[in-house]
Amino acid sequence: MHAAGTAATTSTSTAPAGWAGGTFTNPVVAGFHPDPSVCRVGDDYFLVCSSFEYFPGVPVFHSRDLVHWEQIGNALDRPSQLSLPAGTPASGGVYAPTLRHHDGRFWLITTNAAPGGGTMVFTTTDPAGPWSEPIRVPGVAGIDPDLAWDERGDCWCTYAGVEQIRIDPATGRSFGRPHRLWSGTPGAQAPEAPHLYRIGDHWYLMIAEGGTERGHGVSIARGPAPDGPFEPCPANPILSHRSTGRPIQNTGHADLVEAPDGTWWMVLLGVRPHGGTPGWHVMGRETFLAPVTWVDGWPVVGEVTPAMAAPPWPPRPVAAPPVRDDFDAGRLHPAWISVRSRPDETWSTTERPGWLTLHACGRSLDEPDIVFVGRRQQHPSCRVRTLVDATAGCGGLAVRLDERHHCGIEVGDGEVRVTARTGGLRQTVATRTAPAGAVRLRIDVRASSPADWHPCREPDLLRLGVEAADGTFDVLAELDGRYLSTEVAGGFTGRVIGMYAAAGTVGFDWCDHEPVD
Repeated sequence: MHAAGTAATTSTSTAPAGWAGGTFTNPVVAGFHPDPSVCRVGDDYFLVCSSFEYFPGVPVFHSRDLVHWEQIGNALDRPSQLSLPAGTPASGGVYAPTLRHHDGRFWLITTNAAPGGGTMVFTTTDPAGPWSEPIRVPGVAGIDPDLAWDERGDCWCTYAGVEQIRIDPATGRSFGRPHRLWSGTPGAQAPEAPHLYRIGDHWYLMIAEGGTERGHGVSIARGPAPDGPFEPCPANPILSHRSTGRPIQNTGHADLVEAPDGTWWMVLLGVRPHGGTPGWHVMGRETFLAPVTWVDGWPVVGEVTPAMAAPPWPPRPVAAPPVRDDFDAGRLHPAWISVRSRPDETWSTTERPGWLTLHACGRSLDEPDIVFVGRRQQHPSCRVRTLVDATAGCGGLAVRLDERHHCGIEVGDGEVRVTARTGGLRQTVATRTAPAGAVRLRIDVRASSPADWHPCREPDLLRLGVEAADGTFDVLAELDGRYLSTEVAGGFTGRVIGMYAAAGTVGFDWCDHEPVD
């Protein structure tokens, strides 16, 4: 974090040429990308997010304008860095990371809330990887750890609670005992996501409070030293959408960054509920961007809306991931994730060149060791398709929230089946005789229109079926999307859509993920 005075400009002036309509669209990182942490090095920004029970863990993004982000890797991409045994519950695993740049290196601290996990530090000189082996920090017992260095070079780790302890991040050693800091609004639940900054003459302690649901918010305090004492901002919470009808809800878990021109910005998580009441968010918590000004030494956060005034610099767009992955490369794109692990013997793109070959372990999506390769749903309406050869096994295409909330269309034993699970109820919804040879499976997600709102309107509909070579879609089942939402399932994740093997060996020639207007 770059130090600055307590006055800065905002992006309210006319945006430079190149921004379409002088605006950008929130979220800036769509889909299940919660708990963002950001840092700047020169003209480059880097951002990381939570990944929970998915492997590889902690997606890493790069941007030159804070709006257009490209995933350049995953920080935890080796089993030696990230162990998520079968006993790791859904929404366990890797919780909120903090990313910082100090003394020529990138430092990442996070908590693995899985059996045998704990707080760990990773370092690198290249955020695209590889990252180091974990440095364990046994003196930090809470989630959401933060790193901040003072003028003497001492490193302070502040974590949910909000507590703090001085550590050596290079060795994991801690000094003294944890001590309690300012913990936000008296009586507010879940003081967490602390970030500590030296800005101007003050140390600022920013936290989330109110829980990560509709009561979520951001509050801040300041003091003369990294360990306080801290006085709260009189305008707390400085950000919250609680008790509003705004289209972006659950706003909180924020991080600050200063741009090269001296303006300040906030990345934060939020959700986009759809449908009737109480509103269901299906893609998980996403990463949003908002401008920040400074008034009387306190940050003032601008509105967080779907259409935002563009920053006062030219856009630096990045190439979007291709709609189709033909699996021609020896490695999978970093956007592909698996459930808890991805053992080498369970997948290959070279065993059958040009195909993704999956070898089954778990027998269904109900089981924690299912062999699954998917991508986060990033568009309210989308189409996902694949060409699958299941002559030597059984597998297909699925929408997953967790082991108890998922649906899929699979091929096996000469049959195409649509299955769905909601809580304790699992059923086969539809069956057809499978066409000869490889089969095109397709899932369409269609968001409900706000114009058709009524209290019980579903957030979206999922259509699962078989696609002919000419594009004709034979829909076998249409399912209500609310049963694959966080409001129904609980937890901290969002939908992931992808391919799986439930028996034997299954091949996938290609897979498309594309938005639908």
